Amino acid sequence: MVPCLREICYNTHMELYELGVREAQEGIAKGEFSCVELTQAVIDRRKAADGEVGAYLTFDEEQALALAKENPKSVPIAIKDLINVRGQPCTCASKILKGYVSPYDATVIANLRAGGFIPAGRVNMDEFAMGSSTENSGLGVTRNPYDLERVPGGSSGGSAAAVGGDLCIAALGTDTGGSIRQPASFCNCVGVKPSYGRVSRYGVTAFASSLDQVGPMTKCVDDAAILLRALAGCDPHDGTSAPDPVPDYLKEIEGASMKGVRIGLPKEYFEVSGLDPEVKRIVEEAVRDCEAAGAELVEISLPHTDYAMAVYYIIAPAEASANLARFDGVRYGHRSAEAKDVYSLYVKSRAEGFGPEVKRRIIMGTYVLSSGYYDAYYGKAQKVRTLIRRDFDEAFAKVDAIISPCAPTPAFKFGANQDPLTMYLNDLYTIPSALAGVCASSVPAGFTAADSLPVGVQFICGGFEEAKLLRVSKAFELMRPRRTLADFRKEKGRLSA
Repeated sequence: MVPCLREICYNTHMELYELGVREAQEGIAKGEFSCVELTQAVIDRRKAADGEVGAYLTFDEEQALALAKENPKSVPIAIKDLINVRGQPCTCASKILKGYVSPYDATVIANLRAGGFIPAGRVNMDEFAMGSSTENSGLGVTRNPYDLERVPGGSSGGSAAAVGGDLCIAALGTDTGGSIRQPASFCNCVGVKPSYGRVSRYGVTAFASSLDQVGPMTKCVDDAAILLRALAGCDPHDGTSAPDPVPDYLKEIEGASMKGVRIGLPKEYFEVSGLDPEVKRIVEEAVRDCEAAGAELVEISLPHTDYAMAVYYIIAPAEASANLARFDGVRYGHRSAEAKDVYSLYVKSRAEGFGPEVKRRIIMGTYVLSSGYYDAYYGKAQKVRTLIRRDFDEAFAKVDAIISPCAPTPAFKFGANQDPLTMYLNDLYTIPSALAGVCASSVPAGFTAADSLPVGVQFICGGFEEAKLLRVSKAFELMRPRRTLADFRKEKGRLSA
């Protein structure tokens, strides 16, 4: 018999803010506590602990509590600051949008409300989702809750830090080239990048329109399954969203097991010179655990992997250059006080409002789209992207899922990767699947021996195979249960003593 939530909380001394989505839903349904009490617990936790982590940019406490009263069976969720929520700021962590308040809900927010969730608090990110550490935020610093001297990853660093630091019940992130999976790995939480088209992008501020996807960041795979079902579905406002029916993902993962699952080992992913030895050790142990649990290991090849980074950094900046042209100081957002005419209004507003990384990518994107270079760069990159997609199609004809590192290193210290090219390499393992449009997850796999830093393992499945992805992720989670932040701190305390 599964113990009731009150027994779970009291027997293990869990606080309400430590609960996951499923536990919170069950507790509210059983009358163990109310949505208002749960929301207040998150608010109190944020006041007590977010000062050192800095996951949140804004949190309208009155609005959150009012929503909790109006929706007594709902669960509060933190929202990455590029997703529009009616009546809340949506700055994309950029000075160019400081002060902007959204007049409408993104489709994913409307879906969340209908699915029994309320948006509560907006979390930090790399500006316009461009970065892998959240150091590119124009509005604040976010630290890794497992080591405050290290980054939380990016671009969904605020989401990952909030989930990993028990500052929320769950959060929404977005993944363009790895922005859910890499920070999930750094902050010891579960992150899922859905297949392209599985979740609507309407109302999500665009970075690269052919890559962006909203996904859940949670404390366990069950929670990711619940959230993904609420988020997913066809949307008439988004022509790229697919009409495929949305399964009951939580039901799909019941009885999850590795027995008979064919797990692909891409040789290109394990021969990378920059792979941290501790990450390699943890992933290799994960592979052995999968095999011991009944999985069949199959060596595969993704031969165009070496080109993925170059392809991504042509296509993504090109699309960003077009998408960010709308932020010009005319219609909304920052307008330079120094402007004297229309031309200087555009130039000065954008120069003052955008940060260095955003400017860098706009320049890169504009260059590859310019006359005389389009075919040589953007056109060729799209052709190679097709080859990368075919690599995955051929691989999934042989295997059910692919396993790999999620990031080449654990969380690094602030300022350690200031060189842009070094920073870009953080997405080495996540970019290929993003270009292919398939689904992928990051699941906690362990901690490094020397520094006790979290490391996640990545699972990749074919397009619209989220049910299979979640089953494999759940089966792995059952073998390696997540060590919570509270457990981690208790153990660190014993080690220090």
